[in-house]
Amino acid sequence: MTYRSTFEMSGKIVAAARSDKNLPDQDSGSWSDGSESIGTTLWFTGLSGAGKSTIASGVAGQLRERGLRAEWLDGDELRRIFGQSLGFSREDRFQNISRAVYIAGLLNRHGVNVVVSMITPYAEMRDYARSELPRFAEIYVDCPLAVCEARDVKGLYGKARRGEIQAFTGISDPYEAPAQPDLVLRTAENDAEDCVRLVLETFFPLRTGGMPER
Repeated sequence: MTYRSTFEMSGKIVAAARSDKNLPDQDSGSWSDGSESIGTTLWFTGLSGAGKSTIASGVAGQLRERGLRAEWLDGDELRRIFGQSLGFSREDRFQNISRAVYIAGLLNRHGVNVVVSMITPYAEMRDYARSELPRFAEIYVDCPLAVCEARDVKGLYGKARRGEIQAFTGISDPYEAPAQPDLVLRTAENDAEDCVRLVLETFFPLRTGGMPER
């Protein structure tokens, strides 16, 4: 059963869409599949500069502080380590995302929760990730393009506007906003700390004693 709820944080309203399957039910913070514990993948998608990496790294850090097993996979880091030859064509983007899905799946299989931050601009790519990962939640980091451009410390949007960067998401390449994400974070209205807290409350709620709810 899917339902919608709203959370009020710092005087702002954040809309969230959740599904019962997205809640961990073990003390380890992962789901149970018979005798095997399976980790969760939280997949953060959104424009460059929306705040994906900041929030994702914060979530991973908080999970570790709770004593849960967690790793953070960032799209830029994956490109730097594994795919420096990859460009930003649809095919190259899919290859980079496929690598992240594969790594996340391996970690999940061993009970590790994985937090992924990647633009993932096309719906079919996010659908692929969901189909391959047994416990998956899509988190849309929603931020207006103008705000993302204003935050752009690397000047990437400016280069894209001048035609110096091709196939740049939001400028010369489309971003297909999620139609039914599991959670929406509006980062123009809420700071990173509030967003981290909302993610944890949604997918890793605490019970008395500080452990995730069953």
